[in-house]
Amino acid sequence: MKMPFNVNGILCTLALLLLWRAEELAEACSCAPVHPQQAFCNADVVIRAKVVGESELDTGNDIYGNPIKRIQYEVKQIKMFKGPTQDIDAIFTAPMSAVCGVTLDVAGKKEYLISGKSEANGRMHVTLCDYIMPWDSLSSTQKKGLTQRYQMGCECKIVRCPSLPCEISAPEECLWTDMMIEKQVHGRQANHYACVKRADGSCSWYRGIASPKKEFLDADDP
Repeated sequence: MKMPFNVNGILCTLALLLLWRAEELAEACSCAPVHPQQAFCNADVVIRAKVVGESELDTGNDIYGNPIKRIQYEVKQIKMFKGPTQDIDAIFTAPMSAVCGVTLDVAGKKEYLISGKSEANGRMHVTLCDYIMPWDSLSSTQKKGLTQRYQMGCECKIVRCPSLPCEISAPEECLWTDMMIEKQVHGRQANHYACVKRADGSCSWYRGIASPKKEFLDADDP
């Protein structure tokens, strides 16, 4: 006795499964814009480095039995802004952008600012949601912020303003308006300002390469 066999039905089911998996991957990586200071404060590790090599690693299998791959970038660290005492010589990321993998130039000529998370084994892992920028694209204020300014404001909270009306709800907040005023993430506040904590516990935007003066930190009106 032959069992009923609906080829069209099976093909339709497989097609739906493939579409579902494709949509799942496409929607898997979604990152909210962050101010460079937020990215610095949220990161475990922040370095300036050149990428000098790349390799693909197998790290096991997923629940479907498919191999899990990671990309390992060999890096030459130039400066550590935040992180462990030992130099970072490799960073790891997912193999494709759909799952937040990062693609970097491995020719060793381009310098990057790379922020990411520290894993239990001491490795550094990065995703598309981390702040990774060509070093030459950073403003002088951003570069200065990496050495001290951003750390001074890690107790502050930068609140994104995507559209009007928007306002701060606490004195330790700074309102980030680049996307609303300039329609871009890398606007004036991102490129030239840091949200700095004052002596009274409030936070305020500060612009300048030099460290904030005592008069600014002690001011009553943020």
